[in-house]
Amino acid sequence: MGSAGNSRGRQRQRRGEPGTGAAAAVQGRCGRFSLVKMVSHRELIALIVQQLNKFNPENQSMEDFLSESAMILQTLNVTEEKFVLDTLAGCTEYKSILDVVVNAFYVQDGRYCPISERNLYIVICYLATFQLEEIGLRHFSRIVKSLDTAKMQQFLRFFFNDLYLNTWIKDEWSHFYDSVYVKENWIDPLLRWQPKVQQLIEKLTDKLSNRTTTVKTSRVTQPKEFNLTVPKPRAIPPPTPASLPVLPKRQPVPPSIYKPPKERKQLEEIKTKNIQKAKDLLLEANTKQFRCAAIKPEKRENIHDSMESKPVFKAQKIQSKIDNIPIKLNTAAILREGALYQRKLEEELKRVENLQQGAGDPSEFLKWQKQMRGKDLEEQLAEIECRRLQGKLSYEEAVLAHQSVIQENKKKADLLREEKTELMHLYAEKCLQEQKEMKELVEQVMEGHKNVKQVKAKIQEYKQQIVQQVCEESGELLRQALEEKEEKNRKRYELIQQIRAIERTPSIRHKFVDLTETGGHGLFGEMSIVELRERLALLKEAQKAAEEEKRDQIIHEKQAKEQFILDKLDQISQFRAELGRAAALKKYVI
Repeated sequence: MGSAGNSRGRQRQRRGEPGTGAAAAVQGRCGRFSLVKMVSHRELIALIVQQLNKFNPENQSMEDFLSESAMILQTLNVTEEKFVLDTLAGCTEYKSILDVVVNAFYVQDGRYCPISERNLYIVICYLATFQLEEIGLRHFSRIVKSLDTAKMQQFLRFFFNDLYLNTWIKDEWSHFYDSVYVKENWIDPLLRWQPKVQQLIEKLTDKLSNRTTTVKTSRVTQPKEFNLTVPKPRAIPPPTPASLPVLPKRQPVPPSIYKPPKERKQLEEIKTKNIQKAKDLLLEANTKQFRCAAIKPEKRENIHDSMESKPVFKAQKIQSKIDNIPIKLNTAAILREGALYQRKLEEELKRVENLQQGAGDPSEFLKWQKQMRGKDLEEQLAEIECRRLQGKLSYEEAVLAHQSVIQENKKKADLLREEKTELMHLYAEKCLQEQKEMKELVEQVMEGHKNVKQVKAKIQEYKQQIVQQVCEESGELLRQALEEKEEKNRKRYELIQQIRAIERTPSIRHKFVDLTETGGHGLFGEMSIVELRERLALLKEAQKAAEEEKRDQIIHEKQAKEQFILDKLDQISQFRAELGRAAALKKYVI
């Protein structure tokens, strides 16, 4: 009877028909669990971060993003898929307030953290703010411990800071939502969880300290010196007169180096003469001072007449001899002075040309230019005043807009509270419905316990069949593996015999080289060694000819430059002579 049942079961399996009873249920359950693979917390967080990196709100809507993510997450089980989708939706919905915390973290404590891990901190911030009550501290601790310890310890210490939560985080979140709503629903829960999260942070800190202290120090290899025989010192041969180097005879130092220049001596002499002349003048002025005495009235007229009869004193300029000192000019000074005289000549020619063309007095143009500049200044002042008034108006409009935004946020918060109460009612009804379903399921399970013995017997038979099939398949596989191994060893042995036979055959090791033949590689520019040497010799000759030509060109350029400087010197001497002649004529006319 049992063998007939087993044969009928095998026939159903061959035809693909579903089995009956507990065996079919076990097969279905085994197939279902074989398709679903349990994923670790680290992999789940990495999957969420990967999806957030792909999301672009400008080119993709929220619904399309969640639908595509659901298609990708079909390999997960129901709870993991729900967790991933809820986290993705929350991170995109509350992105503005999460960015406030993450941006501040990168500015203060996370300056050296890579920007590619930004979405990782956004996910942890979302779980700590919105999902900590739901998933619990235990599950949250597992997620945090599965990630990088140093990064999580740094971010949680920054986020769960009492001072930060009560001050700038609360103020920044109040810009997006109502301050009362932010404090009651987000800040207060975070402050309640803060002591327990602080314990988690201390555990992470201890883990980091243990990691740093238990680093194994590698043993450094100590080198040892070789025990070599010390060679005997060689005798130094005595030097011969021919081997000694002969130093070339140096030229003596010219005596002009140790003598001061003549110009300096002339300058010092002129300086001493001027000082002596000034001292003489000072002494004469001190000896002939004016005497303080009252002049009588009868002598005033005689003094006045004598003063008028005296010639008028004319001051004479002291002619200095410094200008007559010859000064040695270099090339740059010569070119600079020549350019100066050339520029003066061009300016003088331009002025004469303008006078010939009838250039007039520019006073009217300057007066008109002054008036126009005054008008431009008045227009600029009027424009500045207009901008200032516009800035005041825009500031008042911004204040009114801010007030309207606050009122709209209050209305949105009221609507969110109403929606929350409705969702709470729906959640309560859903819980009641789930409790009823659980009661029905418990009743069904109690009824199923009555036929436990029959189910166990059928499961035992099914397991025996599976074990027998596995044994047969493993024996067949083992036999095939042995045959493949023997065939592989046989081919390897034949290959070794062939290699040894090739090694035993003698080979010609001496190759005669002909320098006039090419290598025969089939290249375009292929040539023999003799031809290569000839071409190298030709190239060296051409290079030497080019160097000679370059040297001649440099000499010609140098000679042309010297001639140009000599011409400039002649031109400068002519200009100086003309300027001296003009100054002499001007002095003679005066």
